[in-house]
Amino acid sequence: VQLQAFGGGSVHPGGSLRLSCTASGNIFTINAMKWFRQAPGKQRELVATITNHGDTTYAEFVRGRFTISRDNAKKTMYLEMSSLKPEDTAVYYCNADEIWENGAYSPVANAWGQGTEVTVSS
Repeated sequence: VQLQAFGGGSVHPGGSLRLSCTASGNIFTINAMKWFRQAPGKQRELVATITNHGDTTYAEFVRGRFTISRDNAKKTMYLEMSSLKPEDTAVYYCNADEIWENGAYSPVANAWGQGTEVTVSS
């Protein structure tokens, strides 16, 4: 089981980016998925969460600007980021609480993808 994040890049303030995180493997289902970010010299922080039913929560600092979504059939989670600010500059990581593989007796817990870098600067 592997999570891979894509879509980072460099944008000007006010710009937009779309991040994707795809799970690969013989997967039956994935429970809650999350986006975290870590800015240089700072601790990793939770950005947004989406349950397998589509319920979402956001950190206050991105609410109204970022949208988390997922496509369970594609085993992919997205983060639409708009009105980006320089303080959104960070490495963004995807995370899954539990990934159940077909036939498994226990899930892969707390799975992380590699980071994808987002830079917002003029």
